[in-house]
Amino acid sequence: MRTATPIMFRRVPDELPAMQRAWAEFENLVGLRGHRFYGVFDENAVEYHVCAEIRPDDPADRFGLEVGELAGGAYARMVLKGDPPEVYGGIGPGFEALRSTVERDRGRHDVEFYRRRDEIELWVPVSP
Repeated sequence: MRTATPIMFRRVPDELPAMQRAWAEFENLVGLRGHRFYGVFDENAVEYHVCAEIRPDDPADRFGLEVGELAGGAYARMVLKGDPPEVYGGIGPGFEALRSTVERDRGRHDVEFYRRRDEIELWVPVSP
């Protein structure tokens, strides 16, 4: 179970080159220290959101980024471990494996949580 989390984010097409560029730009903009980073897939819009949890010390304009929230609720979870960039290759197959084991809540999005440089949590929303 997760509580809703306020985030700032940038939307990009769900295409690997666009996602890679967006991550590099986003990390330079908000800084790596102290932020929790997320990747969110929006199947309906066919886009990817590069996200960071909002901290109290972030600027009031949130770096000019969009503001929203990661939905709370129940999620199935899988942990990927390994060094970048190899660990990223497990994201797609990991989501497929998780989706095959649960009844998904299609009203919420799949989430990547970048816990550490070498550890990524995959979250798939579960129907109540």
